[in-house]
Amino acid sequence: MTRTDTPTSWDERTTLTTFLDYARATAQHKCLGIADQDAARVLLPTSPLMTVGGLINHLRWVEYSWFQWTFLGEEDEGPWTDEEPDREMSIGAELPIAQVLAEYEAQCERYRALVAGLDLDARAVRPIRDGELVTLRWILLHLVEETARHNGHLDLLREMIDGVTGH
Repeated sequence: MTRTDTPTSWDERTTLTTFLDYARATAQHKCLGIADQDAARVLLPTSPLMTVGGLINHLRWVEYSWFQWTFLGEEDEGPWTDEEPDREMSIGAELPIAQVLAEYEAQCERYRALVAGLDLDARAVRPIRDGELVTLRWILLHLVEETARHNGHLDLLREMIDGVTGH
């Protein structure tokens, strides 16, 4: 995937989806050349779920949750449980990083196609915590924020693992 934050046109949909794709591609780029054992390394003793593999898998399942569960109203088939609400992060550290990245990219591709065919003002089937039925526009903006925030985490983890830094 090409990493660019410059949209091909300046309409709202293209700008939003370009920024989300840029954030997604940046998360994937942060993983280039990383070994499986490093992607699973816990570097912050107070945050044992914060691993490179865990964060990428979390991003995958965050998109699933927003698009399939909240927006479309499908059944929740996420890996989380009441006993382990962040299970997607522990699973991500157990899987080969190439598999986690491939599953994330497949999920992103599915949602690119979904978003392309919907109005940005379309409302979610399920409400968020405050009872609002958010728009697709809100979900896209939220995912840009969430992915960008976790890219900062990935920056720090990658630098701690092998000194790799960069945009």
